[in-house]
Amino acid sequence: MLACQRHLFDIPREVAYLNAAAWSPLPLAVQEAGREGVARKGRPWALDPGLGAFQHERCRTAAAALIGAAAEDVALVSSVSYGVATAGKIFAPPAGTRVLVLQDDHSSPVLEWMARADAQGFTVDTVPRPTDGDWTAAVEDAIAKPGAPVSLASISNVHWSDGGAIDLLRIAPLLRAKGAALLVDATHGAGVMPIDVATIDPDFLIFPTYKWVLGPYGRAFLYVAKRRQDGVPLEQTPFGRKSVSSERVPYFADLAYAPTARRFDMGERDHFIGLDMAATGMEMMAGWGQAAIAERCAMLTARLEDGLAAAGALLPKRALRAPHILCVGFRGAMPAGLIDEMAALHAYAAPRLGRMRISPHVYNDEEDVDRFVDVYRRVTLRAAAA
Repeated sequence: MLACQRHLFDIPREVAYLNAAAWSPLPLAVQEAGREGVARKGRPWALDPGLGAFQHERCRTAAAALIGAAAEDVALVSSVSYGVATAGKIFAPPAGTRVLVLQDDHSSPVLEWMARADAQGFTVDTVPRPTDGDWTAAVEDAIAKPGAPVSLASISNVHWSDGGAIDLLRIAPLLRAKGAALLVDATHGAGVMPIDVATIDPDFLIFPTYKWVLGPYGRAFLYVAKRRQDGVPLEQTPFGRKSVSSERVPYFADLAYAPTARRFDMGERDHFIGLDMAATGMEMMAGWGQAAIAERCAMLTARLEDGLAAAGALLPKRALRAPHILCVGFRGAMPAGLIDEMAALHAYAAPRLGRMRISPHVYNDEEDVDRFVDVYRRVTLRAAAA
C-alpha cells in the first residue's frame, strides 16, 4: 500500500485535516513552484519567450494523463463552471428534450442548463436523491423514463454532498443508445477514481486542481471529445485562431479556428504562477498512481467507518460511495456547532446539506483517523448531554 505522504506537506502532527473535498493543502513542491512563478513575474524582462508554450503543454499533458486523454483534447480553463459554459455554447440541447442533473448536485454542472432551458425550449429534469443511496440506479431509471427524450446528462461522477459514486461505465452506454450527450463534473473523481475517457467516451469532462489533485484555485481542465471540437469557444482569443499574432504582419492572417481542444483555452492562460503549481500537483498524483491513492484513501475511510459506527454515526453503504469520501448522517439535525467545535480541537471536516463530509487524502494516516474519531465522540457526547 502507498505509504502516508505527510512528509511532503506542511501539516502539524496535531492537525487531523480530513477535508480534501473542500480544498487540499498544497504540497511543499507545489508551494515552491508558486514562489518561483511569483519571482518570474517580478522580473518579466528575464522570461524565456518559450516559457508560456512550455507551461501550457506541460499542464495540458499532466491533466490528460489523469483521465486517459490525449493532450490535444484538453483545454486550459479557469473553473468547472467555465467548462460547462463552454459546453453549453458548443452543444445546444434540442427543444422538447430533457437535460438530466442530480438533486442537490454542485451548482457548476446544473445552473448553466437552468439558465438556458426556457430560451432553448428544453427541460431540466432533476434526478431525485435515492432513498437507498444508489445514484447509479437512480440515473438509469431517469434515462429510461418515458416521455421527452434525454439529450444530455450533466452530472458529477461523485456527488459532492454525500460522496455517492456514479458508475459511468453503466451510465454512458445507456445515454449513447438514446443519442444523448454526457458531461461529467469530475471534480471529486479525477486522480482518485478510475477515469478513462477512451472507455467512458463522454462528450465533455471537467475538473479543477484545488481539491484532490493538490493544486491552486483558478486552474481547471476541459476534455472535449473530438466530435465536439468544431464548436465556437466561449472567448475569442488569438491563440484560438489559426494565425493571429502580434509578432507578424498581417496581424489577422487566418481567422479560422485552431484545430483540437486548444481552441477552447481560456483568455489570459499565461498564468506563470498557477500553471506550474497545477502541473506539479498533478504530476505528483500520477507518480503515486490512481489505484494506489484510492487504496490508501479506502483504508482510511474504512477505519473511519469502524470508529464512527461505534460512536453511533449513521453511515452510507460502502459499495455505493466513493472510496475517498465518507459522509455522516444524523438522527434529526446535525448538532449545532459540531464542525466548529471539532475544528477547535484540530479535527477538520465539512458540513454539507445536513451531513458531515469527511475526505482524507495521501497526507493522512491512522493517527489522524483515530484522533478525528475521538474528537467526534467527545463533541457529540457533550452535545447529547446538553
